[in-house]
Amino acid sequence: MGEFVLSGGGLKLDPLSYTMFVAPTCLVVLMIGTAITWDPRIPAALHAWQWYILPNALLAFTLNVLVAATIKEVSAVGFILTGVCKDIFLVLFSWMFFAEEVTVEQLLGFSVTLVGVFSWSYLKVAPESGAVRFAERLLGMPATPQQPTENTPLVKEKV
Repeated sequence: MGEFVLSGGGLKLDPLSYTMFVAPTCLVVLMIGTAITWDPRIPAALHAWQWYILPNALLAFTLNVLVAATIKEVSAVGFILTGVCKDIFLVLFSWMFFAEEVTVEQLLGFSVTLVGVFSWSYLKVAPESGAVRFAERLLGMPATPQQPTENTPLVKEKV
């Protein structure tokens, strides 16, 4: 829906307007969840944590605007790949600065994932490169036609 509203559809909203458009719906869902799980200690906890909640809310708002901007600028696949890279970064950040345990399997999975992301990016940036052509032949894919240049005739000559 986000990609449709931000770049296609009838509305064509900018990221900030999209965030303001989606926020009330999210608020209603969160209020329903809060009403179902209400605990009378919540107001006291809110007061005790007030200095942490405001910066957290501002950070969440900024993140939502950035997500909307990312959806507007890249495709759905690009957005998913960005999310995967973000997850890898968070795990590695926790490993480096908070001494969280990261297994060899996780590091291997991160490496394979990042190679896939970089390969996808390279495929999009340089589809005519030798490495991409080699991968196409290796995978048995039909060769993509050459992109036309200024010297490519518009009409093929009749023989």
